[in-house]
Amino acid sequence: MKINIFTPKYTITHQILNDLMEIAEIKSLILHTPILPKQELKLRRQAMIRMIHSSTSIEGNILNRYEVEKVLSNEKVDAPERDIFEVKNYRDALYFISEFAQKKQKITIKTILKIHELVTKNTIAQDNCGSFRKRKVYVVSRRGNKIIKISYTGPDPKQVPQLAKNLVNYMNQTKKNHICPIIVAGVAHSEIAAIHPFADGNGRTARLLATLILYQRGYDFRRLFALESYYNKNRPAYYKAIHLGDNYEERMKGDMTNWLEYFIQGFNSEMKNESVGQYFS
Repeated sequence: MKINIFTPKYTITHQILNDLMEIAEIKSLILHTPILPKQELKLRRQAMIRMIHSSTSIEGNILNRYEVEKVLSNEKVDAPERDIFEVKNYRDALYFISEFAQKKQKITIKTILKIHELVTKNTIAQDNCGSFRKRKVYVVSRRGNKIIKISYTGPDPKQVPQLAKNLVNYMNQTKKNHICPIIVAGVAHSEIAAIHPFADGNGRTARLLATLILYQRGYDFRRLFALESYYNKNRPAYYKAIHLGDNYEERMKGDMTNWLEYFIQGFNSEMKNESVGQYFS
């Protein structure tokens, strides 16, 4: 397959425009509403717990929100070691992207690899942590432990580094072209899922990369949102929205409009949730 410059295809629909306008209004409200530091820290921690619980839960982690909170408080939880590591890893990755966003540095391949290294530490083979995959990868549908069908075939591992570089170049170019950061975050999320650059941890890396872009480009909303929570409420809708086709070539022929509508609608919905909406309404 010939590798071309990454140019995502999508249409700015009326729904996308309406959601973006509502998000802009909520952003202004949140930024200009006084809030006691103690209360803000409490809301920020609640958002972090929701992010960690939801993103790891999407990937099959069995810990509930209460147990996640206990793990983050260094309390003992009766759960598989891998699940506990996944929670701690996601927390560490969130700390990393928060600090990285404050430095205002460009996102590079190294940044993406670091995110992956953090989310997969102690859960996969060490030589796969923070490294692009060296084998073919398939997304499969299961019924119990039985594979029903192959839903998606990722690009050849030899193409992964260049495809990832193309994505990074696109992200950096969008800043110069003044493309809405929410759209850029949605595109990056989808493209990491499509490239599937890692042996494991692709979903968590994609969601964290999208969050980093939002944090970095002025859409952090005081770190009070948890997009992962929106996805986890209706996982079939999430999987359907991010559907990639049968393989990477087919995916590149389609467009991202449906996914971006879902992604931006989810962001708007999250801004109106109980943790953010009630406090700032």
